[in-house]
Amino acid sequence: MLLPLLMTTIAGLSTGLGGLIAALFRPTPRLMAFCGGFAGAVMLTVSLADLAPALLDFYGALLSPFGCGAAAAALLLGGMLAAWLLACALPDEDTLADRFGSRTQGSAMRAALVTGAALLLHNLPEGILTLLTNVSDPQLGARTALAIALHNIPEGLAVAVPFACATGSRAKGAVAALVSGLAEPAGAVLAALVLAPLLTPGLLNGIVAVVAGIMLWVAAAQLLPAAFEPAWRKMGVTGFCAGVLLMILGIAALA
Repeated sequence: MLLPLLMTTIAGLSTGLGGLIAALFRPTPRLMAFCGGFAGAVMLTVSLADLAPALLDFYGALLSPFGCGAAAAALLLGGMLAAWLLACALPDEDTLADRFGSRTQGSAMRAALVTGAALLLHNLPEGILTLLTNVSDPQLGARTALAIALHNIPEGLAVAVPFACATGSRAKGAVAALVSGLAEPAGAVLAALVLAPLLTPGLLNGIVAVVAGIMLWVAAAQLLPAAFEPAWRKMGVTGFCAGVLLMILGIAALA
């Protein structure tokens, strides 16, 4: 159990690596646009090109085509709804602008909070999945942990850069990214100590679907609209293209 816990922890802490990379650069709106496009592309590609096909394969073997599609759609929507409700509970831009001194900083902090909170929400079940995959099949688990680590790095960027823009502190941005990744080893510990007897293949695939839904919402509702703002659209599109290319190459290499 020690090695699976270690692999899951490394995968989760790679979010902090994204925060450290962000700390190397001065936070600017151009960098925010690039990182938002990059992270949004990574989340969309992982969800639609990797997680969703695996989900359809699993439920397709158990249900009719309509039932398979309905189950997958319901679980994805459940993940999106959870992320949206979490975002609604966070302070709005006007409240944050009053606290941080300007609307630009308030908008940046809102982006950091929404993205970070959604990542906390999806890293918890992702940690459970990574741990159990490593326990049941160490070779597959290693590939899963590597794939998660790779997509966690741009997620860390997506949290750290707007947080640094809002607070003026790169160090605080890096810490915020690290904290968002700590939910992954927390999920692994929870699975090891409490949930292991309850986690059936059906429930695990349901967790995968919810994780994919959360990532789709974060990308479509938060990261990409901000990245494609007219003033910085070229940087956002550049980041988006880079993210899609990187993840397609990564998925092909790990297949």
